[in-house]
Amino acid sequence: MFKKLLSSVREYKKDTILAPTYVTFESILEIVIPSLMAYLIDYGISQNNMTNVLLIGLALIVCAMLSLVTGIFAGRSAAVASSGFAKNLRQDMFHNVQNFSFSNIDKFSTASIITRLTTDVTNVQNAYQMLVRLAVRAPMMIVFALIFSFRIDAHLSLIFLVTIPVLGFGLWFIISHVHPLFVRVFNTYDKLNNVVQENLLGIRVVKSYIREEHEESKFAGISQSIFQDFSKAEKRIAFNMPLMQFCLYATMLLLSWFGAKEIIASNNNPVLGLSTGELASLITYALQILMSLMMLSMVFVMIIISRASAERIVEVLSEDSDLKNGANPLHTVKDGSITFEDVTFTYARKADKPVLDKINVSIASGETVGILGGTGASKSSFVQLIPRLYDAVDGKVTVGGVDVKDYDIESLRNQVAMVLQKNILFSGTIKDNLRWGNETATEEEMIHACQLAQADSFIQEFPDKYDTYIEQGGTNVSGGQKQRLCIARALLKKPKILILDDSTSAVDTKTDGLIRQAFQQDIPNTTKIIIAQRVSSVQDADKIIVLDDGKINAVGKHEELLKTCSIYREVYESQNNKGGALHE
Repeated sequence: MFKKLLSSVREYKKDTILAPTYVTFESILEIVIPSLMAYLIDYGISQNNMTNVLLIGLALIVCAMLSLVTGIFAGRSAAVASSGFAKNLRQDMFHNVQNFSFSNIDKFSTASIITRLTTDVTNVQNAYQMLVRLAVRAPMMIVFALIFSFRIDAHLSLIFLVTIPVLGFGLWFIISHVHPLFVRVFNTYDKLNNVVQENLLGIRVVKSYIREEHEESKFAGISQSIFQDFSKAEKRIAFNMPLMQFCLYATMLLLSWFGAKEIIASNNNPVLGLSTGELASLITYALQILMSLMMLSMVFVMIIISRASAERIVEVLSEDSDLKNGANPLHTVKDGSITFEDVTFTYARKADKPVLDKINVSIASGETVGILGGTGASKSSFVQLIPRLYDAVDGKVTVGGVDVKDYDIESLRNQVAMVLQKNILFSGTIKDNLRWGNETATEEEMIHACQLAQADSFIQEFPDKYDTYIEQGGTNVSGGQKQRLCIARALLKKPKILILDDSTSAVDTKTDGLIRQAFQQDIPNTTKIIIAQRVSSVQDADKIIVLDDGKINAVGKHEELLKTCSIYREVYESQNNKGGALHE
C-alpha cells in the first residue's frame, strides 16, 4: 500500500527530503538549548559571572533564531510536499478512473469515487504532512533528550523509562480500538454522498412530488450514523489527553522530589552532584520527551484516520480496467458491418440469468436497423457491446469483420457514436459541447450537423446562437433540444456506426421523421441502429430486431413482423389504436 501511495510523490521528493532534514537541525538546536540554560544558571547567574551570562545568553539567542528559521523552512517544505503529493494522488486516481470500464465504475459507485478523491485524499495529505515533519521530529527529540538526560543524571532519567512504556501502551490500546470505527465512517460517507448526489440530480422530481421531508429524513439518518461513529471514536481518542497529562505530571513530580533531594545533598554543586541548572534542564527535557510523545500520539491518531482512507485510495489506484487492448491491436475499422455470434452477456459473472442469451444477428454496413422491445428486454445492453463499453461473457461481437477485442479501444470508439436517451451536456457553450464530437470542427460543420439533427432552427432563436451557454447537465434547454444537440454532437464524429438509444423519445413524431430522413440522405454509408419505443421510429428500417427478455424474438421488416411476430403486432396495434407510445 505504501509503495503504491509513494509513487505519487514524484517531483515533490526534494521537499519530502528537505522537510525532515530541516526538522533534524531544528531538533538538535532545541535539545542544545536546555543544556545552555543549565550552564547559564550554574556558571553565570549562580556565580554572578556576567561574562558567562552574556556569552551563554548570546549562544542561546543564536540557537533560538536558528531553530526558528529551520522550523519555518521545515513547515514550508512539509506543506509543499503534502499538497503536491495530494495533487498527484488525485490526478493518478482520476486518470485511472478515466480508464475504468462501466463494470469497474459500478463496482465502486460514483459517490464512493467522489469521496475517495476528496475526503480520503485530504486525510492522507494531512497524515503525510505529519509524517514528514512531526513523525521525524518527535522520535528524534525523544532520543536526543534521553541521551542528554542520562548524561546529566542517569538515576533520575530512569523515571522516563517507566513513564514512556505506560504512555506507549495506552496509545496502542486507543489506536487498536478506534481504527475499525473510522473504516465504518468512511464507508458511510459514500452513502451520504450518494444521497446528496441523487437528491441534487433529481431535485425537480423531489420538489414536484413534495418529497423534501422524505429526503431530509433519509439524509438525517445517514448523518446521524456518521455522528454516532465519530462520537464513539472521538470519545476513545479523548483518553489520549488525560493519559498524557497523568504521565507528564507524574514525571514532573518525581523529578522535582528526587531532584531537590540530590541538590540538597550536593549543596547545589554540579561537580559533586545535581545542580539547580541541571534539574531545570532535566525538567525541560522531560517536557520535550512527553510533548514529543504527545506529538506522536497526534500522528498516530491521524494515521488511524488516514489508514482507512489510504486503503480506499489504493483500491482505486490498483483497480485494472476489465477492458484492455490486445497484444497487437488494430487501429483501422474497415466498415460498419456488425455480427453477433452466440453472444451471452451478464453484468455480474455469477448472475443466475444472462442479460443477453445466445444472440446471433448480422448487420450489413450502411444498414438502418431498428430495435424494439419492452422494458428489461436488454436493448441498451445489446448495443453497449458494440463499442466495448462491456465485453461479452461468451460468443463474439465483430465490427468490420474483426472481433471488437482485437481493436484498439480508442480507435473502435472513434468509429462508433452513441446517443443515449439521457445523454449529458456539459457546462459551456453549444459550440463547446458540439466539439466533443470533433475538437477541430469548423462552424460550417457544426451548423450542418445541427441541421441534420433538426437542432439548428431552435439554436438560431437563441440571442447568442451557437455561443449560448449551456448549464451543467443542460438544465437550461428542453429534453428534446438536449437530445437533438447530442445527436448533432455524435454526427460530428463522422462515425461508421451511429447508435441512437431511444434518443428521440423527447421529440415529436414530425421532427423524429425529419431526423431519420436526413440520415438516409446525408449518411447513407453509416450503419444506423435505432432503439425506439415508437414503431413509427423504426418501421422504415432495413430490418427490425425484436428483443424479449434478453433473446431475439424476431428479425425482419415492418410488414413481415406484423404477420409473424405477435409482440411487434401488439405494440403496433396499441400505438395506432390508442395513438400513444409504448409504455414502460
